[in-house]
Order: sequence, then C-alpha cells, then structure tokens
Amino acid sequence: MTDDYGRSVSYLRLSVTDRCNLRCFYCRNKEGLQFIPHHKILRYEEMLRLIAAVDSMGVSKVRLTGGEPFVRRDFIEFLEQAAERFPQTDFRVTTNGTYLTTHAERLQRMGMRYVNVSLDTLDPQRYAEITGRDMFSRVWDGIHACLEAGLRVKLNAVALRSFTADELEGFIAFALEHPVDVRFIEFMPIGASTSWEEQQYWSAEELVAAAKNITPLEPVKAQDRNKGPARMYNLVRGRGRLGVISPLSDHFCAQCNRLRVTPDGRLRTCLFSDKEYRLRPHLRHPKLGIEHLRRVLVAANAHKPLGYELLQAKKDNAVCQRGMSAIGG
Repeated sequence: MTDDYGRSVSYLRLSVTDRCNLRCFYCRNKEGLQFIPHHKILRYEEMLRLIAAVDSMGVSKVRLTGGEPFVRRDFIEFLEQAAERFPQTDFRVTTNGTYLTTHAERLQRMGMRYVNVSLDTLDPQRYAEITGRDMFSRVWDGIHACLEAGLRVKLNAVALRSFTADELEGFIAFALEHPVDVRFIEFMPIGASTSWEEQQYWSAEELVAAAKNITPLEPVKAQDRNKGPARMYNLVRGRGRLGVISPLSDHFCAQCNRLRVTPDGRLRTCLFSDKEYRLRPHLRHPKLGIEHLRRVLVAANAHKPLGYELLQAKKDNAVCQRGMSAIGG
C-alpha cells in the first residue's frame, strides 16, 4: 500500500474508544465533554476484520490506543484474541497506565513486548493538576508491574516548558536506573478546543541540549531503531534511553508509514489533516468482504498528504478540528 509520494504503510494505529478516566488539560476541556455514541463505535469483530485486511497488505505493527483503551469493556480479551489470530503482528498498547497492575502479566503472556505509558510528570501533585485525577501511585505501580513482568516500558511525555524543564532530571534518573525509554513529544496544536499555547512549546533540540547537561548521551544509529519518528539516545551511564519526537521542529512526514483509524471507524491517513474516510459502513455491511475493504484502503491512502504543509499553513491555530482523544493518541 503506497501513496503518491512513494511512502509504504506498515503500521496501523487503531483507537478502540474516545473515553478516558483522566482529564488532561491539553487533550480535552474539563467542561462539555461529548463522547461518540456507543452505536457508532466499531465493534471488536469489525476491528478484527480491519486488522485482517491490513495484515494482508503488509502492515506488521498495530497499536491499540484511546482515549484510554483499558476503560473499554473486554479490551484485554479482544487483545488476546487479536494476538492469537495474527501471531506475526507486533501488537502494542498506548495507555495512561492506571490499569497496568491488573493486566501486566497477562500482556506478557500473550506475547506483547512493549507497553507505552503516557506520563508527563513524576510529581504526584503536578500529575493531579495535569490529569485532574489523583492516580499517580496507580500509574507508578503499573509501570513497575510491567518491568517485573519483563515488558519493555516506553514513557511518553508531552514536552511542556513550564513542566518538563524542571522534571527532566527526574525522568533521566529513572531511565538511568531502569531499562525504559523516556520519550518527549513536542506539544502540538491538535483539536479545535486545544489548550495549545506557544509559550508552552519546548523544542526537541532545546530538550536534548538540556539533557546533555545532565548526563552523557549517545545517538542510537538509525539501523538500530524501530521505524518510528523518535530520535533515540542511549544513556551512556545507565540502562535506559532518551528519545524526542519532533513533529513541529523537525517533521518526519517524508518517512510516515502509518494510518490511523478513529473509534467510530474513520480512517485518517494524516494526523494533521481533517480529511477522513468512513470505514464503518464497509466493515459493518454483511456482504462486503476483505477484498472490498482492501480497495477502499488503497484508494484512500493513495492521496495521503504531507502533514508538515498543513502545519505551516496553520501554525498559529489548531491544525485540525478533532482532538487527540477522538483521533486516538
């Protein structure tokens, strides 16, 4: 599956729900939350049909996201079923970590190797300020449960100048002691109601420079990295790694290998574009098979845009209307 720019797709990000048990200020507003009606959410069997289609088209990695995926009923059973049905697929989960103490060992038993945990701070009080919930201890216990189960943990933090600058040393200290990846993502203007503020933006280059003042870093060679957007650095004196993802300051659109599907079955070929393709009618129709779905996916992906051009055109405003909780973070 190749687009007009010659980019091949090997990675699907599938959001199973837009609901979450946290209320992070940069993700959605505290007031007036509007969730997708239940009948519009893709059923698990429809998601399995979608995975079957992309699996036959060269997609080797599927990431399940939300919202918070574990708040959806029977999510862990769905994940086990998917892993059993598609044993060659690299399944991964992005979670806020509040349910990991319950599920870490089960994730390891089904063959999962990596878990991504969204965590912007190591300070419990600040965590409550960011998320609107006093759940830091649950997340911390969940991270350690994953490490004890033998899972590789990747911590994802949004780089916020007012928060991250004085917490960088703590994150690095954790990565020095544990075999974790700590990855900082540049703050992006996603969603019409986003709380994005330019003064909060902290570039990847600034962050790496600050990290080098704390501990020696060694760039990870490109061939030793997964095909992802993160630029990774080994911590010379420790067990973990530091990474930066820079969609604003140093975009990776030319190498983009992914598609996104929202909880209500809308295909987004580019995170920064509001162009969506409705997959739910094709997945839900009893007489339309996998081959039909393959044709729909190929046609949609062919005209995948270069997202950085959209960013440049709207650099002072939200680059797209949907928020990350509805797109899939």
